[in-house]
Amino acid sequence: MSLTLEDPRVVEFDVRTDEMLVNMGPQHPSTHGVLRLLLRTDGEVVHEVTPHLGYLHRCAEKIGENLTGPQWIPYSDRMDYLAAMNMNLGQALVFEKLLDIEVPEKAMTLRVIIAELGRIASHLVGMGAYGLDLGTFSPFLYAFREREIILDLFEEVCGARLTYSYITIGGATHDLPGVITIPPGLAQLTKRDPNLKLEWSDACLMFLDWLEERIKEYHALLTRNAIFIKRTAGLGIMPAEMAVSYGCTGPVLRGSGVDLDLRRDGEPIYTRMYEGYDFDVPVAKFPNIDDIPPEVVLGDNWCRFFVRMLEVVQAIRLVRQGLAKYPKTEGTYRVPYKMTAKLPADECYLETEAPRGQMGFYIIGDGQAEPMRARAKSSCFCNLAVTGPLCEGVLLADIPAIVGSLDIVMGEIDR
Repeated sequence: MSLTLEDPRVVEFDVRTDEMLVNMGPQHPSTHGVLRLLLRTDGEVVHEVTPHLGYLHRCAEKIGENLTGPQWIPYSDRMDYLAAMNMNLGQALVFEKLLDIEVPEKAMTLRVIIAELGRIASHLVGMGAYGLDLGTFSPFLYAFREREIILDLFEEVCGARLTYSYITIGGATHDLPGVITIPPGLAQLTKRDPNLKLEWSDACLMFLDWLEERIKEYHALLTRNAIFIKRTAGLGIMPAEMAVSYGCTGPVLRGSGVDLDLRRDGEPIYTRMYEGYDFDVPVAKFPNIDDIPPEVVLGDNWCRFFVRMLEVVQAIRLVRQGLAKYPKTEGTYRVPYKMTAKLPADECYLETEAPRGQMGFYIIGDGQAEPMRARAKSSCFCNLAVTGPLCEGVLLADIPAIVGSLDIVMGEIDR
């Protein structure tokens, strides 16, 4: 016997659910740092996302007003701790701009090599952690294995593996090393004698040759993976207008099709580092790539991820060119800078193209060695600000995919 809605024995229930407030974090592994997201949900549908910051606030800017320029450099290491070399570079450049310091060509070439190696290491973490967010573990292990070799190379350069304080005002603290023992990870991957002695630049080139071949495997594991495409393509769509209006920068902005890179379009004190280098700026329009998955929409999660993968290839190109250029450059790796050098009564602001976007530093001098005011503009803060509109109306399970595609580091946001 069948029942109809008109039958008095049928009770029509109200299947609507009550809205809930759900905390994602502050220890959630998908948030790439100590971030708390407050979600307003109706069942599995998210209606509103509110980021809550401040869990890593350390007063780095206020501390900078009580230290000289070289003393403040170590605090930039703790901002984007996955790209500390790039943070050092931006902070050093703003002091050089204020003081009108002319950095030798050798120092500029060294900075390109180190900064682009830092970009590769940062994007490797972003790629591996994003795969982990979406449930695949192997790319995470591979990415950290490759990053470990870059950290070995950095350790040979400056003695540190995470917080370097290497790029400083006037150049760098040390010249590039000469003969070193091959890094253990590189010896294992290339099946070389672990006691092999070779030039640091040769070890770097050996790693780049090996890594470039691995990029194809990363694309097979993630970029072209059907499950990964389902989780990223067509989700978290950020039109170019939204990206610009929210002040997004870096791969997040270029993932929406906006062609802007400060290495090419920035201030002369920064762009002259890259003069004579041949590199492309990856933008998510992909006119020369034929096998883009049909589900992909310009400005979605997949585009932001793919731009970072393309940037790794361009960074490899830049490091190779820098290593070829370095022995021929004139000058020294650093010009002297006195710790007690007085800052002129003036103000200065400069942005550089860090791995996660445009990182800015602002200082005001008043005739003392310490800045009267010191401020930093995070490359991730604006990228995080767009979380709310991107996550509105999506499923709860899609939140890690969207937030992970922004590749934020909370140490830089909170400072």
